[in-house]
Amino acid sequence: QQASKCTLLAAVALARAFERYPGVAVGIKWPNDILTLEGKKLVGILAEMNAEMDAINFIVIGMGVNVNLLPEDFPAELQPLASSLQQLGGGEPISRKKLLQVMLEELEAAFDEVSKTGFAALLDDWRKRSITLGRQVSVIAPEETYTGVALDIDQQGALLVRRDADGTVEQVWAGDVSIRPVPPA
Repeated sequence: QQASKCTLLAAVALARAFERYPGVAVGIKWPNDILTLEGKKLVGILAEMNAEMDAINFIVIGMGVNVNLLPEDFPAELQPLASSLQQLGGGEPISRKKLLQVMLEELEAAFDEVSKTGFAALLDDWRKRSITLGRQVSVIAPEETYTGVALDIDQQGALLVRRDADGTVEQVWAGDVSIRPVPPA
């Protein structure tokens, strides 16, 4: 029952790890991206699960982290959309070994936290770091696309979105959520 929240756990753990570095401040875009506070992508997280009716055999969490990339290292079309930890930290290269150690420490600490006390505190930490909540979003779901305001995440990790069209609140489990820019006043 808790497996669906592994992506949220990984996002919080990585945000905690990155924030150990001076000058690095990040936010989490539901459910699986870590962005700079300016909205540039640093990390994408994907979780795959192998399960049977009564048991999870394993969960694999893949995390692609932009570490030591300069703006010119990105293709031209990605330069306005992506950043790296090196850029956020003032331009000095970051030791990948040390970064991996810090990431693994934070992943283990987050896993220990939820194993002992459940997901409530971790979900609260996720909410504090969210750049999705309170924002106008477009939801591109398998069956339809709609717009609304991201209100919260529920105890299972689903995004709660109040539709613009009729005010109903939807649980978003899958699909893509893009944050729409706020129109000028």
